[in-house]
Amino acid sequence: MRAWLRPSAVLVTLLAFALVGACAKRPNLTVASAPAPVPPPAPNVATVVTETQTTVIETPAPPPAAPVQVATAAPLPPPKDFAPNPALTRIHFDFDKAEIRPGDAQTLDTNANWLREHPEQLVLIEGHCDERGTAEYNLALGDRRAKSTMNYLASRGVSTDRMSIISYGEERPVCTEKNEACWSKNRRAMFLSKER
Repeated sequence: MRAWLRPSAVLVTLLAFALVGACAKRPNLTVASAPAPVPPPAPNVATVVTETQTTVIETPAPPPAAPVQVATAAPLPPPKDFAPNPALTRIHFDFDKAEIRPGDAQTLDTNANWLREHPEQLVLIEGHCDERGTAEYNLALGDRRAKSTMNYLASRGVSTDRMSIISYGEERPVCTEKNEACWSKNRRAMFLSKER
């Protein structure tokens, strides 16, 4: 005879599994939340935190900043108002360069001394090139030469609000022969001045 499980035995078995499952130890879950963010204090409030309490101390607001005044230089006269000045000696540049050469630096030092001794004089620095290269390229190169010269004079104490620059590129050669001796004369920065 086969033994069949009685319904009461099945019920007892299911209850036993339910009790065992209910008694099994579940891991303790702890739910933690971060504290709410605290906004920073206003600029005129200081917060002092000690181990037991937080104290808020009001501090006076900083005084309003004084308005900044920007000095604007008066526009310099147009180039036609300047004239050659025998006290200021021209300098020359290497081919396709705008760097001040050591010998020309000495010339610029002498020019800077004269300009510092004559603060009433404004100066126009002209940048020039030889005929090689395009007109556009030579205008840009002449501009770099004039700026390089102005920056050197400024480094020697000549105020930049007294100086202006212009580039003529290849338009105003002092020599028209087609050789290096002539071209080297045309690669130059020249100085013109005008009394304020």
